[in-house]
Amino acid sequence: MTDVSATATDAATTTGAVQRLAERWIRDGMAAGGDPGGTGTGTGFVCSPAGLWLALAAVAAGARGATAAELRALLGTADREAAPVVTALARALARTGALGVATRVWSRVPVRPAFQEALPDVRFDPMDPAAVDAWVREATGGLIERLPLEITDETLLALVNVLALKARWEDPFEARRTRDLLFTDAAGTAGPVPTMVKDVPSADAWTAGGAYVVELRCEREPGGLPGARVRLVLGEPGAGAGRVLPVGWAPRGAGAPLDTDRVTIGLPRLTLRTRVPVTGQLASLGIRLALTDAADFSGLSPEPLAISDVVQEAVLKIAEEGVEAAAVTVVAMRAGSAPGPQRVHHIAFDRPFGVVVLAGTEDTPLFTAWQAEAPADPNA
Repeated sequence: MTDVSATATDAATTTGAVQRLAERWIRDGMAAGGDPGGTGTGTGFVCSPAGLWLALAAVAAGARGATAAELRALLGTADREAAPVVTALARALARTGALGVATRVWSRVPVRPAFQEALPDVRFDPMDPAAVDAWVREATGGLIERLPLEITDETLLALVNVLALKARWEDPFEARRTRDLLFTDAAGTAGPVPTMVKDVPSADAWTAGGAYVVELRCEREPGGLPGARVRLVLGEPGAGAGRVLPVGWAPRGAGAPLDTDRVTIGLPRLTLRTRVPVTGQLASLGIRLALTDAADFSGLSPEPLAISDVVQEAVLKIAEEGVEAAAVTVVAMRAGSAPGPQRVHHIAFDRPFGVVVLAGTEDTPLFTAWQAEAPADPNA
């Protein structure tokens, strides 16, 4: 049995590893992969750093030698030590109310029993593309209809991670206050979008790194599980995602409170959906050997394997009642060769801004998003 006790992994250490992956992926991977959202000058995006980390780290548990060293440099863990870290993080994230976390493996090649035993929460099945799609659809509550990658005869193994969140705000927006307000996109074009308006406690808004940060909390589960926290991050005009989004998972204590009596926000209703071909970004993240015939995943299977594709599809919806988000990450493997007068501070998210969805207790970035264009209305 795998030891997934507190001694197996330190939550803060693992959260830091996910944060470092998030910062590097958004700064280097998105830009290197040709996504202009990485620089904040083009289209927006949504992604799941936690989902990518869990999927890659699970595969890294079967890596050995130089391949493991390469993955460890990016993820903070690999080889035999990775499996308990993956299991502990997945279980910790699942303690966030309304968040589902699951990983499954479909394979055409033998998977070592020791690898399966090291990941007790992961289910292993024979390759079945229709079953993969059905599971993705069910696990995401229909937000993502199918695996964001075509499984071919050359796909010998597919490890799939799903994160899915559907939560109500602790203090919902009032629909009667929603109205069309201007939003100026990254190209400088302004147009009306449905914008939700509400007061927020002054303690839930602060400044850090030249940005405004507002935290919105989701309801707790009936059993008392802490709800997710959504941080909205508005950087200085012209600041890109690589600079703005990391402020959303920085320690709250690093920020400075606003000198005001009352805070109001204007937040567009939005829907973002992105399919990220991570494969082309891996080189910029330092992962090269794992994609070649020289890859060593001998701890996963007796058959020689190499990573052929890493793809993630993510969706984020924000409306008056709450937030919905889901991410599917697949690693595919091929054969190797107040009262009285008040000062009011209104924060209008009326130009490109970031969204960071955090776990209930740790500042683990479950989902991150960059809204660069006029938002698509989830209620349209």
